[in-house]
Amino acid sequence: MIAEHVKATIFGNISDGLYSAYVSSQNLSNRSAYMVTRKNVYEYVDGIVIAVAEFEGLGGEKLIVSQPGEVFYEPELRKILAHLSNVKIKSLRCLYEKSCGGIIFYKTRRNTKILLVKNNNGRYWSFPKGHIEDGESEQETAVREIKEETGLDVTLVKGFREVSEYCPFGKIRKRVVFFLARAFTDNVIKQDEEIDSFIWVDLQQARKLCTYDNDLRIIEKAETAIHLMRN
Repeated sequence: MIAEHVKATIFGNISDGLYSAYVSSQNLSNRSAYMVTRKNVYEYVDGIVIAVAEFEGLGGEKLIVSQPGEVFYEPELRKILAHLSNVKIKSLRCLYEKSCGGIIFYKTRRNTKILLVKNNNGRYWSFPKGHIEDGESEQETAVREIKEETGLDVTLVKGFREVSEYCPFGKIRKRVVFFLARAFTDNVIKQDEEIDSFIWVDLQQARKLCTYDNDLRIIEKAETAIHLMRN
């Protein structure tokens, strides 16, 4: 159902930007839903299913719909849905996901190494990252996730921000914001629940181990930024 286009009939305003609606499509017929939007709302609007929610004490799933072109990430959706009285979210699956992370590098007099990780059940080397939480800036998320997953305290390099966007399985639309993060030790204490394995490699090795075009592009950007640093 996520990413499905629907026709929505608005029948009630719950709070600013949150409405009760019925939605229909080729696969749905007059199904109850909530619409979240920053745009003007009329009685009949086009929509897209951006989330599926389960609420404690209520049976079944509830569709969350927005108007085409609007992007809502999980923290904002949770804040909006908190206006529903006497209802608590049990689970929330979202069309749009946003994570932040870092290309972590460690410089010595002899060389520069960057940290690659494999997440649990992951087959590919990449960089530490995690979902943004309510109230966090992108930079705060990156620093927190790096600390949680690797045990490293890092300093973010000013002016470096690269975005990777992709659609795994053709539906979920992921955006990952990467910062360049300097570590002052290579002593990694990995979080076993998140990280299966890690490796410090030089930039040339990183190019060989990383397979996604987005990751290779970010490595090139990181290399340029590191070379421009004075020390």
